[in-house]
Amino acid sequence: MEQDAILEMSGIKKSFNQVEVLHGVDLTLQKGEIHALLGENGAGKSTLMNILGGVHQPDEGQIKLNGQAINMENPRISQESGVSFIHQELNVVTDLTIYENMFLGSELRNKWGILNVKEMCRQTNEILAKLGVNINPKTYVRDLETSYKQMIEIAKALLRDSKIIIMDEPTSSLTDNEVERLFELMRSLKKSGVSIIYISHKLKEIQAVCDRYTILRDGYFVGNGYMKDTDLSNITQLMVGKSISTDAMYHKNGPGETVLNVKNLTSEGIFRNINFSIAKGEIVGFTGLAGDGRTELFESIFGFRKKYDGVIEVNGRQVNINHPRKAVKAGIGLVPKNRKENAIIKDLSVIENMSLSTMGHFEKNGLISSKNERAKFYEYKKQLNIKVHDPKVTIDSLSGGNQQKVVIAKWLEVNSDVIIFDNPTQGIDVGAKNEIYQHIMNLADEGKAIIILSSEAPEILRICDRINIMFQGEITGTFNRDDLTEEIIMEYATGSKREAESIG
Repeated sequence: MEQDAILEMSGIKKSFNQVEVLHGVDLTLQKGEIHALLGENGAGKSTLMNILGGVHQPDEGQIKLNGQAINMENPRISQESGVSFIHQELNVVTDLTIYENMFLGSELRNKWGILNVKEMCRQTNEILAKLGVNINPKTYVRDLETSYKQMIEIAKALLRDSKIIIMDEPTSSLTDNEVERLFELMRSLKKSGVSIIYISHKLKEIQAVCDRYTILRDGYFVGNGYMKDTDLSNITQLMVGKSISTDAMYHKNGPGETVLNVKNLTSEGIFRNINFSIAKGEIVGFTGLAGDGRTELFESIFGFRKKYDGVIEVNGRQVNINHPRKAVKAGIGLVPKNRKENAIIKDLSVIENMSLSTMGHFEKNGLISSKNERAKFYEYKKQLNIKVHDPKVTIDSLSGGNQQKVVIAKWLEVNSDVIIFDNPTQGIDVGAKNEIYQHIMNLADEGKAIIILSSEAPEILRICDRINIMFQGEITGTFNRDDLTEEIIMEYATGSKREAESIG
């Protein structure tokens, strides 16, 4: 046993449907360290952590906690052993209150066997206060913003007094201030002897908060080391097996005809006086800080939200969009940011999720042609590099990045004139990001009008022709890409500057 190692996973192998996804992987975690687990989508990170969490059992290999071999037969044994898993896809019950989620399965009762709601609320308040969250524990989770749901997951791990906490993309729904608060908490936990396995594709975050790293690629262990001794470019190369450029991928297309024109769009209390247009072959970005209203704006344009005033024109014709069906008919597609809730049906297969919106494309004599459906799927599988061995497996068995590619394939088959991508690379590794960026550029080359919604300034600056910056439901500035920097974006996104320097 390595000195001070709280966890040793050695020679872990795992296969699904006779396909080996982990090939003898090793991972060692020291007491009181923050350890990055890195790799592309589909590299085997989630499978390895699901084995530690008791969700899957290894075919071969051994797990030791504090030097003692242990068989994680189920999630309860894992939790009782001091392991908590905060999943990227949040495991909160939206129809329960905060305190009910916190104590689900381990409710506190008084000596008469009656639920001790007062004590559960007190402990919930105490834990949330450590996270800087002040909210009534009797609030229903369905009424919370996604960032607060994330905080509840973290609070549950703290409540259990876990010794090992696995955090899978914990910052994907957090604001910058919330991210920094989370990092402060992680450092505090580290000082108290808690060990954290941190999974993220945001390498700057990894560099800021992690002590050591382990890298997987295609189910194999390919490297580990100390963050302070390693350059991020070397980590990227190990992750993807080649050097990845982070240079701008942008190239300009000739101006085309206007496809989408929005005039004075307003939804009281959410966004107001929104004016913009986009032409064929253009990529237009919308960015800002959390709560800026951009997601709600485009949910309205897509017909998901019905209460708004103003004019939407598609290909020169005014349209009244009060349902997503009308948006699709008008030629507008939306790749939403929350795959789990809005983009996939987890109990359906990969191929069914891809073809769900376009079943008529595969119809022959009144029946669905499985042959045509499969042929189209394999076309998109190759085009988008979707990593799946069998299109009939349920989509929830894929990594987040590969799920996102299936969602994109669905909208490619719909063949919309305007495609809205809301945080298109959230939770996706650096290699897959480049693939998606390249495909977005290809769509623009084909004459599609592309809208990118993203909180990540580098993403917006890499591929967009023009960028709109939003603050509290308003567009505070619109810029050509050559006139914009990350610093200028922040000035307009915080409301400290407005339209004076923009191009209109």
